[in-house]
Amino acid sequence: MRTYVLTVATVIVALSGCTPAVDVEQERAALAKTDSDWAAAAADPDKFASFYAPGASFYAAGMPVVKGQPAIREVLKQLAATPGFDLKVTTSNTEVGAAGDVGYTTGMYTLATAAGVEKGKSVTVWRKQSDGNWRVVEDIFNADTAPSPVPGPHTLLAPSSVVWGEAPPSLPPGARLAVIAGDPSQPGPFVVRVEMPAGYTIAPHWHPTDEHVTVLSGAFALGMGDTLDAAAMQDLPAGGFALMPARMHHYAMAKTDSIVQVHGMGPLAVNYVNAADDPSRATK
Repeated sequence: MRTYVLTVATVIVALSGCTPAVDVEQERAALAKTDSDWAAAAADPDKFASFYAPGASFYAAGMPVVKGQPAIREVLKQLAATPGFDLKVTTSNTEVGAAGDVGYTTGMYTLATAAGVEKGKSVTVWRKQSDGNWRVVEDIFNADTAPSPVPGPHTLLAPSSVVWGEAPPSLPPGARLAVIAGDPSQPGPFVVRVEMPAGYTIAPHWHPTDEHVTVLSGAFALGMGDTLDAAAMQDLPAGGFALMPARMHHYAMAKTDSIVQVHGMGPLAVNYVNAADDPSRATK
C-alpha cells in the first residue's frame, strides 16, 4: 500500500511539473499589439468600442462613470460627431501580471475639436477574455489642465442673433439646434436651444450628466421610464422647468411647435434605452 501511495504521489508531482508556465513576455507583446490596434481605431467609434469588455467601465472627467460596452459606444459616437474631432492615443508602458490574464497600459492622449485641443493622460486596465482576446475593463483618463472658461467677461445675445442649424444625428430629424453658450461636446457649462415641430417625439433615453430644461415657447411634455407612455407625460407650458438627474430614463414630446432651452455640464450625450430608437443608426 505504501508503494502505491508513493507511486500516485510521484505521478501527481510529475503531472504538475508538466503544466506550462505563463509566458508573460508573450502576453505583454499580445497586449501591446491589441492596444496599438485599439489606438488605430480611434476615428471609428463602433470599432473603438469593440475593444471594451461587455461590462467595462469608462471614467471621463466631468461626468459619472459609464458602464457597459453599449453605453460606452454611444458616448464615443457623440464625441466622434463633434466638428473637428481627432483623437490620438500614445501608450508609454504595458504591463502584464504573473498569471498572464490581467494587464494595464499607461499613456497620453490628444483630443482635438473645433473648440480647441485637450491633452491628458490615461490608465487602462485590460483582462484576457475566455476567447483569448485582450479587452478593456477599466478606462480612466483626465485632462492635464482644467477646461478654459468661455472667452470674454459676459455674453449678450439678442433673439435675432441666435444661429440655428440642424440638430445632431442623436436627435430625430425635424428639429433645429442653436448653441447659446459654451460647447456641449466638451467638459464645462453649456446652453443650447432646441426648436421642434408639433408632434416631435424623443424616445426614452438618458444623459451621463444632469439636464436642465426650460420651455421658452409652445407646449412641451416629459415622462419618466423605459417605455413611452403619452398618458403618463406631464405637460410643461412656456416658462416651465424640468431637471433630469444624470442617467434618469425619460422621454419627451412637443405638443405644439416648441422651443426649449437646455443647460448643464458637458459633454452632452443622448443614450437611448432601446438602441433601435437611436436615429443616428438610421443614417448609416
